[in-house]
Amino acid sequence: MWWSTFRLSVRNLLLHKMRSTLTLLGTILGVASVIAMLSIGEGSKQEALDRIRGLGANNVIVRTLEPGEENEGGNASQSGTSSTSLYKVNAYGLTYADLRVLSEIPTQRRVVPVMMQRRGVSHQSRRISEARVLATTPELMDVRKIELRRGRFLQQRDLTDMANVVVLTAGAATDLFGYQDPLDKPVLIDGVAFRVVGILAARDSGIARAGESDGDDANRDVFIPLDTGRARFSFLTREGSRGSRELNRVELSEITLAVAGQEDASDRVAPTATMVRDLMQKTHAGKQDYQVLVPLELMAQAEHEKRIWNLVLGAIAGISLLVGGIGIMNIMLATVTERTREIGIRRAIGAKRRDIIRQFLVETTVLSATGGLLGIVLGVTIPIVVTAVAGMKTMTSLGSIALAFGISVAIGIIFGVYPAYKAAAMNPIEALRQQ
Repeated sequence: MWWSTFRLSVRNLLLHKMRSTLTLLGTILGVASVIAMLSIGEGSKQEALDRIRGLGANNVIVRTLEPGEENEGGNASQSGTSSTSLYKVNAYGLTYADLRVLSEIPTQRRVVPVMMQRRGVSHQSRRISEARVLATTPELMDVRKIELRRGRFLQQRDLTDMANVVVLTAGAATDLFGYQDPLDKPVLIDGVAFRVVGILAARDSGIARAGESDGDDANRDVFIPLDTGRARFSFLTREGSRGSRELNRVELSEITLAVAGQEDASDRVAPTATMVRDLMQKTHAGKQDYQVLVPLELMAQAEHEKRIWNLVLGAIAGISLLVGGIGIMNIMLATVTERTREIGIRRAIGAKRRDIIRQFLVETTVLSATGGLLGIVLGVTIPIVVTAVAGMKTMTSLGSIALAFGISVAIGIIFGVYPAYKAAAMNPIEALRQQ
């Protein structure tokens, strides 16, 4: 009986190909929009989480804020100023005194300083005009999960000897050397010769920009020993143009605290961040020239936003499915009116009400299921195209596919119930009188 009803339903739908196709279109677009929007939303949120994880979930990061920037509390930063006979010096940000204070926090296992300056880096005719030169310690490799492609990273003896060695990121190596082997080759950093001892593996572009306030790609950074940077380059940088008489003095750009523990030290991150904030408020005496970043807190916030956006996107796309269901109901009501005489004949020769209900419900189910399957194909294809064309990360899950298909079939059945019962409720004698 069910197979016969299915065959009859398909035949009736094929009798009106254009009308059935237009009805399917609403369901197809609804299912496709649910899958595509959830995939794009999931991909963007996952990319944000990956960027935050790139900072280290068990780390607490303190960064220097330039004058005029806003900290996480929204207050403009302040800086101390001093002057000489020729120049005014703006002193702000993290200092080596802060480094010593933060090193006393009992829950940290490593404290890694970074001094960042923009310098010209060159090799023969190739040049990076304002590369980010990061003077740091060997522990940064472990704290930031940096991977080597060739050579080695900075070592303790490089700091002790104040060696002129440099480690290039993948992008910097390509910019300076092209297809040549950079190892043991010289580079000039503001006219000072350094020897290349290592090349880092390329990182995902989103992760490489993780937490960078200036939006730079960390795949083009240059690393030198901290003590070498202190000895070779001044803390002072000129503010504005060459003719400016204002200088900025920043001792450290960033201090990263790795929280003590094994793989998961998340329960210690929040207390450590609280201690860091308290100590920084005391040592900086109300000056908001620093920013405390806690990747674990950012991850929790991103997860919360991810759930909200998935609900919003799903609701918006679900409206499309609802519109498709209304279209199915409208068409089935029109079909019932057109087939009144057919219904009367079936009832007159012995068909029961449940047979009429079954026939129309099977037709709506076939419509919604067929639209759902075609919508799945389109919905899976759209994120692939978006990734290929726009370079956006997308993630299509089986859950979103099952959800969209299930809702489309459910809506088709729900909106087909009323037309089916209306058809079954007809008086056979009245139905036979219809022309």
